[in-house]
Amino acid sequence: MTELSHSELDEYQKLVWRMNPPSVVVDNASCEKATLFKIDSSNRHGILLEVVQLLTDLDLNIHKAYISSDGGWFMDVFHVTDAMGNKVTNEETITYIEKSIGIHHQYPKKVGVQSVAEHTAIELTGTDRPGLMSEISALLAEMRCNVVAAELWTHNMRVACVLYITDEVTNGPIESPERLNRIKDSLCNVLKGDQGSKSARTDFSTSVTHTERRLHQMMFADRDYEGEEDEQMWDLDGKITVENCDEKGYSVVNVECCNRPKLLFDTLCTLTDMEYVIFHATIDTDGQRAYQEYYIRHSDGRTLDSEAERQRVILCLRAAIKRRATDGLRLELCTKDRVGLLSDVTRIFREHGLSVIRADVNTRGDKAINVFYVRDAAGNHVDLKVIESVRQEIGQAVLQVKEMPAVSKSLREASARSRFSFGSLLSSQVLFNLGLIRSSP
Repeated sequence: MTELSHSELDEYQKLVWRMNPPSVVVDNASCEKATLFKIDSSNRHGILLEVVQLLTDLDLNIHKAYISSDGGWFMDVFHVTDAMGNKVTNEETITYIEKSIGIHHQYPKKVGVQSVAEHTAIELTGTDRPGLMSEISALLAEMRCNVVAAELWTHNMRVACVLYITDEVTNGPIESPERLNRIKDSLCNVLKGDQGSKSARTDFSTSVTHTERRLHQMMFADRDYEGEEDEQMWDLDGKITVENCDEKGYSVVNVECCNRPKLLFDTLCTLTDMEYVIFHATIDTDGQRAYQEYYIRHSDGRTLDSEAERQRVILCLRAAIKRRATDGLRLELCTKDRVGLLSDVTRIFREHGLSVIRADVNTRGDKAINVFYVRDAAGNHVDLKVIESVRQEIGQAVLQVKEMPAVSKSLREASARSRFSFGSLLSSQVLFNLGLIRSSP
């Protein structure tokens, strides 16, 4: 048999996908505290991340998961609750998940992804500094651009930002190449700052990649994982190990850290974009701690054979976890949207010595719904008297304060407990126990 070309292989995979459409079983009876989503389909690279992305975008929390994709078949069980910690009983949500995975074989427009036909998408990476978001939004306002959505992450003195802008007059995408070039050059100058950093980058994007996954990709490409502190100093009280399981032909990645929303999505983004294939995995949380175990290989079938590569995976996973985790003060802004609102709000932050370390800016109808995580200019916790001054200037009813809970030091002394591991079972036994294959008659 001759080897298939890339296009032929792609068409073959599409045929297999059509002949074996995914099935989704929603089980609200087997578990007392969570809804079980059982997914069974032919396998393809990235499907696990897409499923987790779908659940995460719906603000669902994944407490446990058992994953297996050996032999070209994908079989998962997810233990899920809604944002309030209850079972998923909303029929619209359940139907949406079933249709998105089981019928269309592709996802509808994802939360966090803006249509590039309606907006102009801009991607920025560079060196972080206090007041940078204020400078960016002020420049765009000056150039008669309206920011309809944006997401900004900072980590290890690097910044990545995806902005969706429209023309202030037409309320549509910016079409003029000359104007786009002026915007790009101006943003590059802002990112470079007074020191003229050469690592600043500004691009216009036509990508439909999920925004948060794109931010992971941008920060990974910017090598924000370099210069990470020693594992013993990891302030998230976490531990990541990578070892080879020679008898089974896998590399085994174990992650233990403080639990938080979207943690599974963040680690899967990194492993998937580093071109690792996840064959088996177990995910477990006890509310405060998260435990993840992955059995992986390279996309070409190799294990992680060098110590340098294993250490790189550890650094990249640690960076992916820390990009979203923050001990900054959470400020929530909800008000009537207007041109220049983001510029005015971030200017007030800057004038009061606040630095935005993460931001999620959205427009829903005529409402601006924005979330900012802030520290002071030195990177320390913010004086609440300063926050009250900011609220008085912006509007106390408009800007709400949600202080992030401090990580309990007692978690470092949490005792280990027995957890399910694929390393102790054969694949066929695992799948039978999960109820995804039937016993012989």
